[in-house]
Amino acid sequence: MKFNEIPLQGAYLIEPEPVADQRGFFARTWCADEFRRHGLNAHLAQCSVSFNVRRGTLRGMHYQNEPYSEAKVVRCCAGAIYDVLLDLRSASLTYLRWYATELSATNHRMLYVPEGFAHGFQTLLDDCEVFYQISRPYSPEHARGVRWDDPLCAIEWPDRNPILSPKDSAFPYLQS
Repeated sequence: MKFNEIPLQGAYLIEPEPVADQRGFFARTWCADEFRRHGLNAHLAQCSVSFNVRRGTLRGMHYQNEPYSEAKVVRCCAGAIYDVLLDLRSASLTYLRWYATELSATNHRMLYVPEGFAHGFQTLLDDCEVFYQISRPYSPEHARGVRWDDPLCAIEWPDRNPILSPKDSAFPYLQS
């Protein structure tokens, strides 16, 4: 796997290194030793999947508070998504900065989302499936979110009229 630093401190774009032949290819998408060598959280407590029927669906911006702050590896297994990370660590050099990239079943890329980041995505196609590897179990009482359209963050989404859940549309705005 190739671990590519992105402009947010501690976050990575990960690219599998496929070994191909006439049948297709084989590639690792997880190796605890490699994650540890890069200083990343290699603990895996939970895997989850999100299936999204319609293009324009937006899920986010989600995170969990301490002591259930979680690291995630996110991969799009079917379709394509616009995946977004937002640094919420007040002591970070990249505090309140965001990064977005396309993850798709075609490009096979993954994003490592460190603890202290909010994460969200918007589907670019119908029938998208997103797979998460997560370092902590889900804790409903620690689940939080930031508004997808918070002007303080100014995230540039592909579709400004997304399909949202009532919960995601009710997240609070950040205070400056």
